[in-house]
Amino acid sequence: MTSIDSDKYGPWAVIAGGSEGVGAVFADELAMAGLNLVLIARKEDALEATAEQARRHGTEVRTLVQDLLAPDAVANIAAATADLEVGLLIFNAGANTYGNEFVFGDMERFRSVMTLNIDRQLDLVQMFGRPMAERGHGGIVLLGSVTGFVGSGHQSIYSAAKAFSRVFAEGLWWELRDYGVDVVELVLGVTRTPAMARAGLNFDAPGLLVSEPADVAREGLAHIGDGPVWVIDAEKEGAVARSQFPRDQCVRAEAHAVAAMMGR
Repeated sequence: MTSIDSDKYGPWAVIAGGSEGVGAVFADELAMAGLNLVLIARKEDALEATAEQARRHGTEVRTLVQDLLAPDAVANIAAATADLEVGLLIFNAGANTYGNEFVFGDMERFRSVMTLNIDRQLDLVQMFGRPMAERGHGGIVLLGSVTGFVGSGHQSIYSAAKAFSRVFAEGLWWELRDYGVDVVELVLGVTRTPAMARAGLNFDAPGLLVSEPADVAREGLAHIGDGPVWVIDAEKEGAVARSQFPRDQCVRAEAHAVAAMMGR
């Protein structure tokens, strides 16, 4: 069980994408820590199963079956939480819902990836972050991806959205730290979740590094206060490698900088 400061991050936590995989572990861990939960997801059966498991720890759980891409999603979430003091937001809903070569892809489907991963994230962070800042305590966890450190074929839009999320988290962390609100982007890689299984990912492929949802969620909760970005231990080496420019590019940039300082 992860130790959570319920006074700082409670009494309610909202988990967007809280029905299965990492989101379900977040729910169980927070329920054991004594936080009440609002779980938001599209799949009603999985959502209710996770809620029932959390209730066994004696906590209050509300569920909202909601597609975050729906035009009324933000209004529905606001209405469902209007009477609650939310001290923790976990945005676990970002996913690559469409992968294709950009110039040959469907623009509207690309836009849906951006809406889910960027627009809805911004909507919910402002919705719950402003009251946290006004109260002087709280926490925000944004689920990131190692794909946000480097462009990737067939997921250029998703990678770019995750890069946005990381830089957003860095700025948000700086803005909210003096208000007593912790912000962290939790960066993970391939994780053994039902969503990735449905996408057809072969977890047993040679050389593929696979994390377990329980390990990811517990590590994330343990490091809410260690923002702005926390890369899970299993992916740190890969994140460092992905975030470096090619050596020849670095050399050229350094040469230009030296030349500029010398007035050449």
